[in-house]
Amino acid sequence: MSDKSAGPFYRVGIVGTGGIARAHGRACAKLECVELAAICDISNEALNSYGETFEVHRRYLNLDEMLEIEDLDIAIIANWGANHAETGIQIAKSRKVRAILCEKPFTTTAAEAQRLVGVTKVNGVLIAEAFKFRHHPMHLKAKELIDTGTIGDAIAIRSTFCTGPAGGTEKRPPEKNWRFNKAKGGGSIFDLGCYCIHHARFIFDAEPISVFAVQQPGIEVDDAMFLMLVFSGDRTAQISVGFNTATSQYAEICGRMGMLRLDKVWNNENCPVAIESRTVDGEETIRFPPSFQFTNQLEHLCECLTTGSPHRIPPENSVSQMKVIDAVFESLATGNVAELSREESP
Repeated sequence: MSDKSAGPFYRVGIVGTGGIARAHGRACAKLECVELAAICDISNEALNSYGETFEVHRRYLNLDEMLEIEDLDIAIIANWGANHAETGIQIAKSRKVRAILCEKPFTTTAAEAQRLVGVTKVNGVLIAEAFKFRHHPMHLKAKELIDTGTIGDAIAIRSTFCTGPAGGTEKRPPEKNWRFNKAKGGGSIFDLGCYCIHHARFIFDAEPISVFAVQQPGIEVDDAMFLMLVFSGDRTAQISVGFNTATSQYAEICGRMGMLRLDKVWNNENCPVAIESRTVDGEETIRFPPSFQFTNQLEHLCECLTTGSPHRIPPENSVSQMKVIDAVFESLATGNVAELSREESP
């Protein structure tokens, strides 16, 4: 165990040891100021598999027991999305950690998000939603270019997050993966569309005022989705996501004086990426070396705990994010445009 007296040091506990938890485990291993101290899961088999891989010997089937016994600073919620609110509230009420990093989707509804954020505030716990891309140098640079007027006023965003495998819904049975399972919080919006929605809100620094959604249904959940988000000032975001087509991950941000294109925009772990900038002054490609976004994300959270600085994604932003996702499902249910209140992003 590392010596906390040597400088800022944070002990981490992970709740849920599925696929995404392995990325968080690798992030912990890359930071000298972090120790992955304990893990919790409802499956003893999953616990042991993960524990052996990452050499974590403190393994728990009961979350309250882990929180009581372990001296944790950070809890990472990496279980099924349908359980995020309940798990986060349980952790916050324990007052046994200083911060919670909650995987997306933050919750399944805005009401759940408001309740979770309220409990963390009452108990003095920092909570942040795990949108890894918000910490990647490519996205930080793109936002800087937009805010400094490189492409003029940004007025239109087009983005995709399509992962495959292509083929019929029989390739995506609910029992195969939580992503296709309604009870576990699956669906293309909760798993994929949340990225594109958050990105549009981040780029425009605003909340959409209306949403229209069309889905291609799977067996239990939305298999694919097309969204139109309308923002004030005649700004729009067109979003296409789904499990049923070949891989496509890009974002285009168009302004009155130019555009930016970002490829491999969400899942680009350890791959070089670039921004293609096309403006009235010419074309430029800005290249970025491979970056492990999960490490960037955890490092930022540690910096917030060390310095007291605000997190890039405040909890109020996550509540607003869930309000937009609520509106997506409202539009699907009614077949009409769903209206939202006009407000700026937190």
